[in-house]
Amino acid sequence: MKIDYAIREKCVINGSELEILSSKLFPLFCGCVDTPQEEDLICEQEFAISKEGVIQLTKLIPLDLLYANGHDAGSVGALWEEHHTEFAKFILSKEVKNVLEIGGGHGKLSQNCLAIKKIRWTIVEPNPTHRYDNVVYVDNFFSKELFQNEKFDTVVHSHTFEHIYNPHHFLQEVSSVLVEGGGGKMLFSLPNMQKWLESKFTNCLNFEHTILLSEAVLEFLFAKHQFRLIDKHYFKDHSIFYYLQKDSTIQEITLKNEYHKNKKMFSDLYGYYEKQIAYLNNVLRKSRKEIYLFGAHLFGQFLIFNGLDISRISCILDNNPAKQGRRLYGTSLFVKSPKILKDKKDALVILNAGIYNDEIKKDIIENINDKVEIINF
Repeated sequence: MKIDYAIREKCVINGSELEILSSKLFPLFCGCVDTPQEEDLICEQEFAISKEGVIQLTKLIPLDLLYANGHDAGSVGALWEEHHTEFAKFILSKEVKNVLEIGGGHGKLSQNCLAIKKIRWTIVEPNPTHRYDNVVYVDNFFSKELFQNEKFDTVVHSHTFEHIYNPHHFLQEVSSVLVEGGGGKMLFSLPNMQKWLESKFTNCLNFEHTILLSEAVLEFLFAKHQFRLIDKHYFKDHSIFYYLQKDSTIQEITLKNEYHKNKKMFSDLYGYYEKQIAYLNNVLRKSRKEIYLFGAHLFGQFLIFNGLDISRISCILDNNPAKQGRRLYGTSLFVKSPKILKDKKDALVILNAGIYNDEIKKDIIENINDKVEIINF
């Protein structure tokens, strides 16, 4: 199947020239499927950097194709549950009454808020995985045309902004559905992307996260679209919570130059994994243990598509029941529950799940099998 990419020829943030950083082949979808492997689409993943240091994907997958299998990130795991709870508290502290949530997905944020306070809550989402009776659903990608006859005092989104292809257009659309006369609020959570890149988390930039939204880039965007930053909260190294209000008096600012820092972090990430994968392949050749790879997501795909030898790997492990028994897209590996490690006396797990490493390692060692050898990085 030929992919009809949308091409970014200039920086999507401020229109400056782009310099190519890397070009690789990578699976279109970062989840699990029941279809044959020959139907998987392996696409061109080309990253570039602007002269101000905004790293971005140059070839964009059509949204209906990219999200054809849905998007269920954030639905499983203790860290995610803590995130949803803390972000709900952040939202409820801001006197919200009529909320539009963009990209509501699994609906956990709405339920955390509505369990505490009665709020009119609308979710606009093309593929909701759960539906609740106390929420109004609009099954579509967000656009202002869907809400021509309705205004909201608050727009909320959680780990959605990093998926937006054109942040300028998105912020214009958000502004248009907020109440007139100022005071309209936008509350959102997104990955601490610069921290993730610095920490060499492989899920920072991909076909879904197409722009490195550093804090400097975000502040430039806020000012450009007349949103005043009222409050900001760091949730561990995982996410940043933002509270903004519409304010027509805000003046535009100059985009901070982060070119050298961001280019080095991007280069360091790929250099680091080149060495780690060479080390892992050496371990795989020598080890006589049963070997498993944890992470039926970008984490596993990144290692495999950057050279990890999977010939000795028994299967992929993942604690998401919706993935178990299915195949990791772009690979021949099927997914099983980590519980299969119970009573294994000679097992080795390769773990590379970014900020979730500690949570997963603790679960395996404490709750499943403390004899398992884990290589994590």
